[in-house]
Amino acid sequence: MHDDRTLVESRLKRVLDERIRPAVYPESVPLQVGIWTAPGEPVPVAEGLAAPRSPISVGQKWGAPWGTSWLTVSGTVPAAWAGRTVEALIDLGFDANMPGFQCEGLVYRPDGSPVKGLQPRNQWVRIASPAVGGEEVLLHVEAASNPVVMDYHPFVPTVMGEKDTAGTEPQYRLERMDLAVLDDTVWQLVMDLEVLGELMAELPVEGARRWEILRAVERALDALDLQDVNATAAAAREQLAGVLSAPAEPSAHRISAVGHAHIDSAWLWPLRETVRKVARTTANMTALLEDEPDFVYTMSQAQQYAWIKEHRPEVYARVKKAVAEGRFVPAGGMWVESDTNMPGSEAMARQFVHGKRFFLDEFGVENEEAWLPDTFGFAGGLPQIIKAAGSKWLLTQKISWSQVNTFPHHTFWWEGIDGTRIYTHFPPIDTYNCSMQGREIAHAARNFKDKGAARHSIAPTGWGDGGGGTTREMIAKAGRMRDLEGSARVRWERPADFFAKAQAEYPNPPVWAGELYLELHRATLTSQAKTKQGNRASENLLREAELWAATAAVQAGHPYPYEELDRIWKTVLLHQFHDILPGSSIAWVHREAEATYAAVAGELNGIIDRAQRALAGDGASGGHVVFNAAPHERSGVPAGAGRPAGTAGGGCVLRTLAEGGFVLDNGLLRVTVDDRGLVSSVHDIAEDRETVAPGSSANLLQVHPDFPNMWDAWDVDQFYRNTVTDLTDVDDLAVAVDTPQAVAVRVVRSFGSSRVTQVLTLSADAKRLDIDTEVDWHETEKFLKAAFPLDVHTDRYAAETQFGHLYRPTHTNTSWEAAKFEACNHRFVHLAEPGWGVALVTASTYGHDITRTVRATDHGTTTTVRVSLLRAPRFPDPHTDQGLHRFRHALVPGAQIGDAVREGYRINLPERYVPGDAEVTPLVGLDNDAVVVSAIKLADDESGDVIVRVYETRGGRAQARLTPSFAVTGVDTCDLLERPLTEPTTAPVRADDGSVRLRLRPFELVTLRLRRPEADSETRVKD
Repeated sequence: MHDDRTLVESRLKRVLDERIRPAVYPESVPLQVGIWTAPGEPVPVAEGLAAPRSPISVGQKWGAPWGTSWLTVSGTVPAAWAGRTVEALIDLGFDANMPGFQCEGLVYRPDGSPVKGLQPRNQWVRIASPAVGGEEVLLHVEAASNPVVMDYHPFVPTVMGEKDTAGTEPQYRLERMDLAVLDDTVWQLVMDLEVLGELMAELPVEGARRWEILRAVERALDALDLQDVNATAAAAREQLAGVLSAPAEPSAHRISAVGHAHIDSAWLWPLRETVRKVARTTANMTALLEDEPDFVYTMSQAQQYAWIKEHRPEVYARVKKAVAEGRFVPAGGMWVESDTNMPGSEAMARQFVHGKRFFLDEFGVENEEAWLPDTFGFAGGLPQIIKAAGSKWLLTQKISWSQVNTFPHHTFWWEGIDGTRIYTHFPPIDTYNCSMQGREIAHAARNFKDKGAARHSIAPTGWGDGGGGTTREMIAKAGRMRDLEGSARVRWERPADFFAKAQAEYPNPPVWAGELYLELHRATLTSQAKTKQGNRASENLLREAELWAATAAVQAGHPYPYEELDRIWKTVLLHQFHDILPGSSIAWVHREAEATYAAVAGELNGIIDRAQRALAGDGASGGHVVFNAAPHERSGVPAGAGRPAGTAGGGCVLRTLAEGGFVLDNGLLRVTVDDRGLVSSVHDIAEDRETVAPGSSANLLQVHPDFPNMWDAWDVDQFYRNTVTDLTDVDDLAVAVDTPQAVAVRVVRSFGSSRVTQVLTLSADAKRLDIDTEVDWHETEKFLKAAFPLDVHTDRYAAETQFGHLYRPTHTNTSWEAAKFEACNHRFVHLAEPGWGVALVTASTYGHDITRTVRATDHGTTTTVRVSLLRAPRFPDPHTDQGLHRFRHALVPGAQIGDAVREGYRINLPERYVPGDAEVTPLVGLDNDAVVVSAIKLADDESGDVIVRVYETRGGRAQARLTPSFAVTGVDTCDLLERPLTEPTTAPVRADDGSVRLRLRPFELVTLRLRRPEADSETRVKD
């Protein structure tokens, strides 16, 4: 029997490949083809349609890297084809094994209306069904010659990721350009045999069902005349009807298939190309929806809808129609499928604000699911944000990529740092590009970890990244598996319908508390440092712009820049996409990102400056007003306020050591910098406590080789730690500042082809050591870190995340803990023993690692914190991070968690000095430092109401009194979209003095709408 099985399977493969598939198009005639190549960037459709064409033939090369060529194909349907189905077959030179990563095309009719996209697995264009004969065919193809950046040997450094270095050599060769007859019976036979052959391969050898299918396949092949497949295909199909009609077992796994094309908003192509990828795919999918009544398609990322609305309105009109019919489903409710580790609290919230609002405004659709199949792990603060946006479900798949530990659930409650739970599903099919192959469907059923308690899972189905989405072949195969013995049952369903069914059958799944850490792609926390710095700077500037613009609008009648802030937020949110902010895109993307962030900074600084000048009083007074955008008082200035600048205090002393080096002392800390420029001591004077571990030195720069096994820009593998070079040689060590207000030393080092300059500063009245680092970086495949060995014994540490912090272990008791050898923080990490702790705060870095060792000298514990500064991967950008970089960190001894929060905000939100003499009152005051303001802004509906978002920062319960400085007629607790909640968990209580009393749970975020009397009309006019 084994020999029979092997022979039939081998026979089936050969007959399909060599006889049946070629017979799908039994007759064809060539099309005439003309070409015009755009001289630069893509041109408008009308220009491409009107441009003159030159003849080109099959076999000729076309398409320089990143170029656009316009092809015109023309021909006549032969009269003999009357009554038959006719299609144009347009092969631009595709590699069928790489959908989404090569050339693509969008087909237009002569009037400029889009027809469908062309991709490696989708090369056909329907001409007539049935044809009458004699039809004239004229189609135009906007063909993008995007180069193959990631080939069969990926991760090879390539210059193709930047237009200026990619060259002009044509990349592709025109292949088939024909009109052809489609034999639907043969095509259906292919689908029958593929489904049965793939199912047969997944069934147990000893089972009867496998052998029933095998014998039916054998009979079908016997019924087929290999010299006349088209005449005998129907007879072959008759032999398969019985096994295809056998119903599935009642206990069969249920798969909710949803059409999908995961399109990275930038990755191995620039943003401008994603606009066209989305247009091609949505043109495909809206056409397929018209042909397939059971099919349902979903697309996330409001930004992608906005792109086609702006750039391809004809395609967008088809999308809107399909959405209204309920078959093209906007999913996720986010502006883009962003990274969720690095975006700050407000940015993560605004992903949902802008995404959900777009879907509501455009389609009247309210998403209840977050849709993040490809994001590289999930921060512990995300569940609360999802819920605060009015959603309740989450789909992802990427956690299945973890290298060490297999995640134990597919459906579960995910509990965030504040206790919020979100019903979450990982598709057991382990892909967000399902193609309805039998092995995928069988894997989903076998792999499903919730068997016995549940039987539903989801399968996002279609080629992504420009591969064109779901194909008619996938739909045909799904139809055969709708109710098929031996297979899971497959139905096309909307994501919300899946989640509703899944939750109804499995209302009490297991709970996973804390972050969803991806044991892969850890280096994305460091790659492309300037992109990450641009993001952090933009987040901080947006906070300031909203705060000061709102303050100026309420207190000075200054116009509030609604449109500008809306547009800038969307730009910043776009660049948080999970291949831009993580640094895993081509050079072109990051070059543009750097320019975009510079433009954003210019605009936001302008908004801030105009608002502050409107508040600062007499600019000619000779004085200055200092503005404090941080949520804590500092330098005598309340949070969110401004005061005339005073005279700085003093008390700093710098001494030179006889053996070389310096001592910096401000009465709070005494810092010793030795003759190597390393920090050998940071003494907390009041506590008489040493910060640096005995025998160690802090601010030690270390370089590792960095050549991961795969995914260069994405990954750092644990073996990188095996080799390290400590940078202890010093080129120059000198006094940089020596005043009563501040003392500082400058340290200069050279290593490899690079140079680093650090300034270590101790300021008056500041219990922190500020460290400014400038690196002129010219290394390759290296990893630069800064180490701080601390004399702290603790089995856990805190790392800031959205709206709070989470704890990670400092030990490696299990493989789960050991796998977290590189992790994310926002503004701080904090380590503490009872009564005393240390914070390390950062202005722009995210990656870090923490290790513990036991000292042989005194058996004490050294806990070493290392911040990740720079990498130098060569794929996909061979020149990643080359050049000049600046970083700011601060070491804060004696810090409790509240100090870490305060110092983290301080380093990210420096004071601003503006000519003037006014006292600027904060819009709102808070009487508890454990509760901080995340955002103050005017309401998006332009009512003039003030929106205040606060959260508890220390992980405990807190009461706070919020006091507005303006007239308030009412207070509402709102969701993130600024809509009043009918049943808020935290209801504000108004006191007689106009203040608002709040009781917050640990890490709880609350959004308040402070309703104002009818505001001055100027505040409602867009700037």
